Amino acid sequence: MTKRFTFSQLVLLVVALVLAAVWLAPMAWAVATSLKPEDETTIIPLQWFGSEITFDSYALVLGTGGIVKWAINSTVTALIVTFLTVLFSAMAAYGFARTQFKGQRVLLGLILAGIMVPPQVLIAPLFAEMVSLGLVDTWWAIILPQVAAPLIVYILFKFFQDVPPELEQAAFVDGAGRWRVFFTIVLPLSRPVLAAVSIFTFISTWNNFLWPFLVSTDPNTMTLPVGLANVVQGTFGLRYAQIMASVVLAGLPLLVVFVLFQRQIVRGVAHTGLAGQ
Repeated sequence: MTKRFTFSQLVLLVVALVLAAVWLAPMAWAVATSLKPEDETTIIPLQWFGSEITFDSYALVLGTGGIVKWAINSTVTALIVTFLTVLFSAMAAYGFARTQFKGQRVLLGLILAGIMVPPQVLIAPLFAEMVSLGLVDTWWAIILPQVAAPLIVYILFKFFQDVPPELEQAAFVDGAGRWRVFFTIVLPLSRPVLAAVSIFTFISTWNNFLWPFLVSTDPNTMTLPVGLANVVQGTFGLRYAQIMASVVLAGLPLLVVFVLFQRQIVRGVAHTGLAGQ
């Protein structure tokens, strides 16, 4: 049977298509520009397609030799940050949700206040702390400041509050301790929300440019956004085809991650209650 749309559904569909086109247009322009000959990227009037499709810009960007190392650095950094962030945030959130202790409301209020503080405000004190600890140009300088995630703690805290406590009480009766209950019962029940926050943390860490740019000047510790920015500015100048090629290469892994885990993202958003916010 043919499905008939109401007028309001058609309006929403048109609006969604327009928004999708607006969102996809810059990406399509970046890909089209990266496939043009370099001397045709600044022709006026601008054209979507060049006289030929060429992958010379990709060959030049990949030929720098550092992009593979930077991609590995970004992958390792994002995985470590994601693991530590989710682990420590889950432990903190579970503690707030299931235990009562003196100063609990004050600490929870500080976490909520941390959500409202722009990360840029903390750059100067964090950088001074890394310098005093001698961690500049090390992996720890890039990783540790990104592990603290008040928003993730709050999301998991709200989720753990909705987990039926009867499941944990049954495990306590059988002799299980608090840590065993947390790792064998609570975390497995929280797989959808853990998957969602893990993917969001991985993507935000991969895209993070400002902090790694400030604390990593050694090419061996640079992440992909920092390395590509240095290459584009230092070697290529304003060569738009190569700039766009570097942007496409940097964003391609995130596209693959989203395509592979889109179901987990949707399920996680539904479980966290963020869909209605």
